[in-house]
Amino acid sequence: MRIIEHFDNAVRFYPDNIAFVDVGSDEPGMTYAQAQPITQRIAGALHHHGYNSGAHVGVLAPNSTIAFLALLGLFRAECVWLPINPRNPVPVNSDLLQRFDGDLLLFHSAYADEARQLREQCPGIGEIVCIDGECGTGVSLEQWSLGAAETFDSKSGELDDNFAIFPTGGTTGKSKGVVLTHRNIHTMVSNFYSHFNYHDGSCHLVVAPMTHTAGVTGCMHFARGGTNAIMNSVVPAEIADAMEKHKVTHLFLPPTVLYMMLALPDIRERDYSNLRHFLVGAAPSSLEKLKEAIDVFGPVMSEAFGQTEAPAAVTIKAPWDYMDADGNIIDARLHSIGRPCVFNNVAILEEEGNERPRGEAGEICVRGDLVTPGYYKNAAATREVRRFDWHHTGDIGVMSSDGYVTIVDRKKDMIITGGFNVFPNEIEQVLSAHEAVQESAVIGVPDDKWGEAVKAIVQLKPGASCDEGELIALVKEELGSVKAPKSVDFLENLPRSPVGKVLKVELRKQYWEGQARAVN
Repeated sequence: MRIIEHFDNAVRFYPDNIAFVDVGSDEPGMTYAQAQPITQRIAGALHHHGYNSGAHVGVLAPNSTIAFLALLGLFRAECVWLPINPRNPVPVNSDLLQRFDGDLLLFHSAYADEARQLREQCPGIGEIVCIDGECGTGVSLEQWSLGAAETFDSKSGELDDNFAIFPTGGTTGKSKGVVLTHRNIHTMVSNFYSHFNYHDGSCHLVVAPMTHTAGVTGCMHFARGGTNAIMNSVVPAEIADAMEKHKVTHLFLPPTVLYMMLALPDIRERDYSNLRHFLVGAAPSSLEKLKEAIDVFGPVMSEAFGQTEAPAAVTIKAPWDYMDADGNIIDARLHSIGRPCVFNNVAILEEEGNERPRGEAGEICVRGDLVTPGYYKNAAATREVRRFDWHHTGDIGVMSSDGYVTIVDRKKDMIITGGFNVFPNEIEQVLSAHEAVQESAVIGVPDDKWGEAVKAIVQLKPGASCDEGELIALVKEELGSVKAPKSVDFLENLPRSPVGKVLKVELRKQYWEGQARAVN
């Protein structure tokens, strides 16, 4: 099924349930019955103006109810969504809209100036439409909808039609466009429903950008008439407030934001009794931080490993996967990213394409209906990641005898020091266990003796302190001298991408500038 069909089923069976509510707004929540006509009018307006099935429509908006309604309108119209992250600079979004053949831009008044610039820079964008009223830029959605059909129900959409073109992270160059079909999203939803609890009365807190995982995971709650409580900020204390006020049952956060929440002085004084799944993803999580989170939030910590090309759910770990019959944590399973989802084929492969024995490291690869058909207008890049008929994730991992996969590191992040292969994630796990450390990033830097030397860059918790020698000694004790950092730098804030991932490429730049061999 397509997302819009799940939404329409919610209108049939849960018409009076609250579908969307903006956290912090004085406006009341919107029911499914109230939301559906708005999505139909948006779809009717799209077709009225010639943006028919397959048109590429960008949406530039903060997390908000109106942004969700715009998405549902374009899904109903069978258009292709171009997620435009408002945290990106205008030149980046302009480049994406041009390379991904954007036809139309729907925007929120909060980004009116950005929308005007994008219209000027992107010849292919026919119109820009403000979705939340008159703003002096473009045309308002209300005005644009005049003369269009009041109701619009799609009938011809197929699972193999394109759903969206998502940009990759782009941390080492221009983002590639990942084509996702409705079948890919259908498989993602099926995987989540097979491994997690979704039922009547759910409330999903939308915190991460809707242009990233939070938008699609929010759509998963339609099938059971769930509520999406939508936040337009990533302030840890406000997240905790919203969890209590809205009796949140599900939320997704990257590890970085989880760590900031754990550092709140009153984090243990809140009521999380409604919480069923606290989903962490987008980057490897610290084992010690996950244990702390279980102690704070209860046995609800969950994890999904995926990537844009295989959205959100290559492997999944639910709370019952890492707890034994007596309620004790099984460390190896908690540290893992879970088992392959039931609708995926997952294997650990060596360079020649052969499967590695259980317990031995190799590249995590996946195939099946979850995997993108390819990169938009980039056949060479598609071939590169499809060697041996598997999609290659670029992550190095090991699979245990009972099927649990543990990430060793990103293939490209591996450090070669004195002829030894060192994976930064292993060191970061040890550093994150220190009581003063909020987050760390380990990189290789040029060294005359070792070729590359291990360097740790550390962000401390607010008000905490420790010194370089203390952290080096900790890693040396746990992992030995080869893996111990040769130096430690302290930063107030680690550089991050618009979706919160630590940008190691930015950290490396200052150390590799002018070197004969640059490490990206």
